[in-house]
Amino acid sequence: MSSQLYQQIREFYDESSSLWESIWGEHMHHGYYGQGGTIQRNRRQSQIDLIEEFLAWGNVTAVENFVDVGCGIGGSTLYLADKFEAKGVGITLSPVQANRATERATEQDLQDRAEFKVADALNTPFRDGEFDLVWTLESGEHMPNKRQFLQECTRILKPGGKLLMATWCHRPTDSVAGSLTPQEQKHLEDIYKVYCLPYVISLPDYAAIAEECGLMEITTADWSTAVAPFWDQVIDSAVKPDAVFGVLKAGWKTVQGALALDLMKSGFRRGLIRYGLLQATKPFDSI
Repeated sequence: MSSQLYQQIREFYDESSSLWESIWGEHMHHGYYGQGGTIQRNRRQSQIDLIEEFLAWGNVTAVENFVDVGCGIGGSTLYLADKFEAKGVGITLSPVQANRATERATEQDLQDRAEFKVADALNTPFRDGEFDLVWTLESGEHMPNKRQFLQECTRILKPGGKLLMATWCHRPTDSVAGSLTPQEQKHLEDIYKVYCLPYVISLPDYAAIAEECGLMEITTADWSTAVAPFWDQVIDSAVKPDAVFGVLKAGWKTVQGALALDLMKSGFRRGLIRYGLLQATKPFDSI
């Protein structure tokens, strides 16, 4: 399953990344519009705001050495490397993304601070305890084994280091709403097919796995309302002539992704899709 899924993810991002950059810029993630989702921002500023709000929520004020798991074309990696004057490495399954991120590092004169690798997030090429920050912004949803993913994040964290994760989730199933309905499952499966996702889990499930991995000081937050307006902005921009032409030129996978934008918008509106945040610290007594 993993090899086929990885190929699908690689092909999807190899095909669509240049279009995304040309239309939407270097940050391949949601934007932030205030906790009530009412602050009006242009899309790029909202994405930068998300990074800053995420750092503030995680109480990250200094970083020396970090890894960006699922780095895209280097948006967050380069932003963090510049902001903190830190050493950073970004990993992605897409050679096209890694190459473009490397080019962008040179363009921003950050080639000595940031490097990019094609690597499997479930089996990274890093040493135990190599990073004081593991940053993963909207990549957990792609992972075929969520437990192994968090185990690997824990392994490469230094004792005392921090994990900051934002990821697509489905609604909790331990509340009065109960288990996912067949209709909700179908909605999720339609999203999985288009965006090359194996499955998503709830934020409480992620917290439980983080605890099983031995992480401490686990805190979560649901920012669904704060990020939901992003899909309106993406849909509005996707119907402009330049974007339509670019989508058609990019290929069928990208066309499918564009046609499915409303699946994400309606998923947020129904409360099915959630935007989950998790922070945790690796204990100092960890090996």
